[in-house]
Amino acid sequence: MEIPTEKVIEKTEPEVKAPVEIDYSNATDGTGVIHGDRWLEPFAQTLRDRFSTYKWYKNEIIQREGSLLEFTDYNRYGLIREAGGVRYRDWAPAALGVSLTGDFNGWNFSSHFCTRNEYGVWETFIPDVDGKEVIQHNSKIKTVIHTENDKLVRISPWIHYATAERGNPTYDGRFWNPPESEKHVWKHQSPTKPERLRIYEVHIGMASPDQKIGTYLEFINLLPYIASTGYNCIQMMAVMEHSYYASFGYQVTNFFAASSRFGTPEELKQLIDHAHSLGLTVLLDLVHSHASKNTSDGLNSFDGSDSCHFLGGSRGTHQLWDSRIFDYKSWEVLRFLLANLRYWIEEYHLDGFRFDGVTAMLLQSRAIGELPTDYNGYFGPAVDGDALRYLTLANDMLHELYPNIITIAEDAMGFACLCRPTAEGGVGFDYRLGMGLPDMWKKLMVVQDEAWNMGCICFELKNRRYHEKTIAYVESHDQALVGDKTIAFWLMDKEMYTNMSILSPPNLIVDRGIQLHKLIRLLTCAMGGEGYLTFMGNEFGHPEWIDFPREGNGQSFHYSCRRWYLQKDPLLRYQHLYAFEKDMLQLEKKYSWLNYKDDFVGLKHEAMKVISYERAKLVFLFNFHATESYSDLRVPVRLAGKYVPVLDSDIVEFGGHNRTQPVEFFSQDVPYEGAMFSIQVYLPSRSALVLRRED
Repeated sequence: MEIPTEKVIEKTEPEVKAPVEIDYSNATDGTGVIHGDRWLEPFAQTLRDRFSTYKWYKNEIIQREGSLLEFTDYNRYGLIREAGGVRYRDWAPAALGVSLTGDFNGWNFSSHFCTRNEYGVWETFIPDVDGKEVIQHNSKIKTVIHTENDKLVRISPWIHYATAERGNPTYDGRFWNPPESEKHVWKHQSPTKPERLRIYEVHIGMASPDQKIGTYLEFINLLPYIASTGYNCIQMMAVMEHSYYASFGYQVTNFFAASSRFGTPEELKQLIDHAHSLGLTVLLDLVHSHASKNTSDGLNSFDGSDSCHFLGGSRGTHQLWDSRIFDYKSWEVLRFLLANLRYWIEEYHLDGFRFDGVTAMLLQSRAIGELPTDYNGYFGPAVDGDALRYLTLANDMLHELYPNIITIAEDAMGFACLCRPTAEGGVGFDYRLGMGLPDMWKKLMVVQDEAWNMGCICFELKNRRYHEKTIAYVESHDQALVGDKTIAFWLMDKEMYTNMSILSPPNLIVDRGIQLHKLIRLLTCAMGGEGYLTFMGNEFGHPEWIDFPREGNGQSFHYSCRRWYLQKDPLLRYQHLYAFEKDMLQLEKKYSWLNYKDDFVGLKHEAMKVISYERAKLVFLFNFHATESYSDLRVPVRLAGKYVPVLDSDIVEFGGHNRTQPVEFFSQDVPYEGAMFSIQVYLPSRSALVLRRED
């Protein structure tokens, strides 16, 4: 009997198809950002969902309101002068009744009631009498919210001017409607949108050299100094009205009102107009991240309820800031905030905004505790989708209506796609602040020089998202506040009070501080981003912190002013720091390195404490070593040619030691540290040298 043999089946490997790489370059569903960052691909669906929700909201606004322009028309709310009288309109859904009171009716709570529509908007019209205005320009006026058990006196959220009487901290709303003869007449157009931002962060009130609150008109005198130094932009803090001066402007009470403690709206317009005449772009420090808890003169509980403009319950209060959090999904809150942006641009001719507290807006935690540091955090449940959508709508509207607008995000977590266009699936900001940079320098202030790690410094300065612009800075107002120190104060401390005269040799602490101050600022400006920022006075090493008059310091203005005379005094060393900053900025103005993408880090020598860096045909050389100078330091360069010094931190005018530099350096065909060529230079200890390659 034949035994059957087992049939052999030939096995073949299953065909494996290569994954199809999706082309996101022309994506219209919010995934365009993946084109430049494939690490985003696992979150493609989240990007699509965010994009579709934002587009849905935008389309709903257009369908229901007619257009973005109509939706954000700030002339439809608050007190509006019309032909034959004044119209008043406000949103107060929880109110049982709304009336107007003020100088015009002898503060009668019951003579001028409003009618309510189905959406909770109250409205009334006060006609002129015998051709005369019943509500006079600059007269006090308030809103009365009638509830079941009380009459609550409030200021309209849309008020354009608010003042406080001496001795009374509570503000009054005022009807700002000056006659034509008193209105500011604009004379100058906004300057062309700068390709690189060199930002001078300012606070109008504390810019005065005297121990008092400075004014808009007084600040005009400082504008030529800012422009001549080399800054092309001012960023104004604390302009939105805030009843508590010591809040530094971050507890806003009246979002449509320019702070009256500095002057009138017309005087602020005059300041901005003059800044434009000098070629200065003007940005507003915008606070849409939270609002003051004040009720009588703020936005809180406007209609008598806990919610109205804000989230209800514990979610509506920021536990650290003790302030209110907006309800960013509310239709009327979106109207209020988006209209607020248009108001500042159209009424005050502002050129853009620095959005404060973006990290707190974007996170459900309000940035209390650990921050997300990776994509899982940026695209997970930690994100507040409503706030994200508002920021996207805001940037979309601003860039659509005002093509030259500039928006900057204060974000501490490196949120992915924050500075990518909304059409690609980004949030739409133009820049983000490089908030990790001042933190890095502050940490190094308590470390011995020999322990400074050149590689780590370069990594932090270069560690920013691809295709997302960053504003680099060593210090802003945050680092100058009481409780912290400026870099100059970290470096020199009390020695600044006794050893800054040029009539005696600088001691070791002051000399170290002056040299490092220059190196730190130049390296940050050269390598740290696509823009540069400083807070007023820090360019010359202002010796003192900021502390506003408050109960804790006896209402003193001693630390709430700027000592401009220090950099003007020819016998003080502050002049050297200022002269270096000015020449550094003028050099950037000439060679435009901030928007130059191609760069090269050559040397990061730990033992020698040397860094070399190429950008925009310039070679930046830094020697952070405390004592070692290098006479034949070999430096890698990518292009052959002759290199000539254009900035030397060691000259006497900059408080240096004037160790002689050759006038030119020639490249050698000696490859070094990844470059095809190299040069040999003399680089003294604690000095920086910038070379330009001649074509």
